[in-house]
Amino acid sequence: MKTEFKAKFLQHINKRRQDQGFTLIELLVVIIIIGILSAIALPSFLSQANKAKQSEAKQYVSSINKGQQAYFAENTKFADQITNLGIGLKTQTSNYTYNIGVPAGGATSAAAPAANSPLRSYAGAVGLVTAGEAKSTQSILCEGGAGAAPTALAPDGSAAPTCGSMTEVTK
Repeated sequence: MKTEFKAKFLQHINKRRQDQGFTLIELLVVIIIIGILSAIALPSFLSQANKAKQSEAKQYVSSINKGQQAYFAENTKFADQITNLGIGLKTQTSNYTYNIGVPAGGATSAAAPAANSPLRSYAGAVGLVTAGEAKSTQSILCEGGAGAAPTALAPDGSAAPTCGSMTEVTK
């Protein structure tokens, strides 16, 4: 090989070795981009955790409603305690406290979050609805705001259950 070609080849190899690594500006740009992406993603992630906790309450209240309907079919009255329903639910979890009531003409259930919790409250109602000569049970699941007292209205036998001031989730 010619010496001139060898010298240029060695300079090219040396230049490659010097160009390895990142500059400080490139590293700062990457860190800023990661910071912006995490600032956007973190609130979304936290709201997903609250949605998962709230789905526990929806499921429990729905189970209590279905249990009340089954209890009424067997006993022609509504249960006044969650344990009487025989569905194996706890009355208190780390996120919510559950209770039921038996006003005239129906039964109500409530899922109340802990005080100062960002979680929404839920309520359910099961009531007797007259359809011609027959009576049947109908249930409803209602959603309230964060910290709001959960209430759903059981009917008196002439109308379906309602959510009152809460938002209806399912019938």
